[in-house]
Amino acid sequence: MSRALADLRAPEVGERLSASSVLIQPVGAIEQHGPHLPLSTDLLIASELAEAVVAEHGEALDLWLLPPLAYTKSNEHAGTPGTIWLTPQTMLSVLDDLGRSLATLPTRKLVFLNGHGGNTALLAVANRELRLAHGLMTFLMHPSQPRDSGGKVADDDELGMGVHAGRDETSVVLHLRPELVDMSLAERAIPSAVFAGNAHVRFGGDVAFGWAAADLSSTGAIGDPTLASAELGAALWAGMLASAAEALAEIAAFAFAAPREGQTP
Repeated sequence: MSRALADLRAPEVGERLSASSVLIQPVGAIEQHGPHLPLSTDLLIASELAEAVVAEHGEALDLWLLPPLAYTKSNEHAGTPGTIWLTPQTMLSVLDDLGRSLATLPTRKLVFLNGHGGNTALLAVANRELRLAHGLMTFLMHPSQPRDSGGKVADDDELGMGVHAGRDETSVVLHLRPELVDMSLAERAIPSAVFAGNAHVRFGGDVAFGWAAADLSSTGAIGDPTLASAELGAALWAGMLASAAEALAEIAAFAFAAPREGQTP
């Protein structure tokens, strides 16, 4: 039986959803991913992960899948044809409208499963705003924590700079949809000179910085996709599924203490 909210008929919404239900909103992007990956990379990974985890754990955890958001904040790639992006103000307005609509459902739990690192800051803002404005319990998770948003930086052949269309992302798409990848066009693009010797101002460092893809790469990719393989992608995907299942189990069980009088419920 489908656990996609959009597949329900109106009378079924009140019958099948409850206060313990968890809504999962995949958030992706349509943007350049170098010469070798499709524009839909972030959308593909977020959507397929959400679908897979709901298919495997939906009944046990009372998970419900929402239609994905494809067009989001991708202006760091706006100079490349094919990138479609919303302004930050528009995206926050869309997320507020989404929250207002979902607040009419029996459940109060909304999870953003975000596949695009450029959305992270705005979704963190939306988490708080939707909580305050609409009383939703909001959560933000990723297939894997983006390195440019505080994710773990490994001492590897990408020098910790595989943040966009690099080894790992390319490997996952090779695993999921190999027909969309052209590895003959993959090129190493490591902006090592920009961050040479930096302990703080770097991807994963404790000093954040604004950037556009053109600041760091002539190909659009930031990392080394030539190191990618479908086998690595399968291993990464298994880890993503396991991590998502663990996180969603905690979300399903999560509750705040009873609010004091006058506080948001």
